[in-house]
Amino acid sequence: MAELSWLVLAVVVGGLLTLDLVVFHRHAQHEGMRKAAWWSVFWVGIGLVFAVFVGFTRGSDAAFAYLTAFLIEKSLSVDNLFVFLALFTYFGIKPEFQHRVLFWGIVGALVTRGVFIVAGVALLETFHFFLYVLGALLIATGARLGLGEEGEVHPERNLVVRWASRVLPVARAHHGEKFVVRLDGVLHVTPMFLALLAIESTDVMFAVDSVPAVLAVSRDVFVVYSSNVFAVLGLRALYFVLAGALQALRFLRPALALILVLVGAKMLLADVFDVPTALSLVVVAIILAVATAASLLFPQRDSKPTAP
Repeated sequence: MAELSWLVLAVVVGGLLTLDLVVFHRHAQHEGMRKAAWWSVFWVGIGLVFAVFVGFTRGSDAAFAYLTAFLIEKSLSVDNLFVFLALFTYFGIKPEFQHRVLFWGIVGALVTRGVFIVAGVALLETFHFFLYVLGALLIATGARLGLGEEGEVHPERNLVVRWASRVLPVARAHHGEKFVVRLDGVLHVTPMFLALLAIESTDVMFAVDSVPAVLAVSRDVFVVYSSNVFAVLGLRALYFVLAGALQALRFLRPALALILVLVGAKMLLADVFDVPTALSLVVVAIILAVATAASLLFPQRDSKPTAP
């Protein structure tokens, strides 16, 4: 049954990615908000349907763990859209070409998340004390996020981008949706390629926060990885829906900070008492719902200078 689960996941994800790139987004086009909203609903729906499959093959507790990890990863990914927006602005990537960068960036993220998850589970199974290391890391990350110390985005300081700019020939001008072009007989990478490198390397840093959070929910590699996959797959569509409205979610970051602190505490207290998976799901859902509702009910007012 375990092999069948992985086969189903590979077929579903591979098929959806192929349809997305080859059929629905074969040509560069600007993703309108309405179309992106429908795509976002579609990806969330696929993720929820897969929870039914997880429950059918692995039991209700695994399904609750999947949904909890899915919610945590999805909410952390929404916060990361601030960084994607800054990267696209810095590299001057037009809206109609952003989907292509995000697509390949997410494909790379699926690989790196898999490596992080397998390594994390192996460390937890081998070294019990690593549970407390991850718990402390999550609490520290949550505290930093809650205090607004996440830092500004500086793409020009990205070590991977700086290395690529020094080692590889870089075309100064944009060349549509191409990552590599031939100029005067020499292959050059484009700003699109540098933007892709920036997103890939930045996602590695995101994984340092998100993977420990979902490992606090479950150590089942399939449950954790599949929840990550479906949460990340919908990130492209969600970006185009929320890119212009992220500032409106003013209470999202405090909510994420609270979630990270709670799951960190859950890890630290794992040997004292076990928190039911269903309860974790309910708590995470309530925190996110309250944060969203509060953001809509109490929008941040723009401060205007007082007239003399």
